[in-house]
Amino acid sequence: MTHIPVEGHPGLYRDSETGAIINNRSNDYQTYMNNRKKLLSEKERIDKLELDIGDIKRMLQVLTNGK
Repeated sequence: MTHIPVEGHPGLYRDSETGAIINNRSNDYQTYMNNRKKLLSEKERIDKLELDIGDIKRMLQVLTNGK
């Protein structure tokens, strides 16, 4: 089994037996995971804000229908 460098992509190699692409740089995975975690936390924050806005709208509708 040999690893053939992927042209134009430093740190990436192709396995000669399986054809799989292998990333040889471990910090790339950690960077990916950190970015993913950040995006998910931002999405959760946006979802919470949308729920809060929905609650406020319902409260305003109750208040305006009561008068």
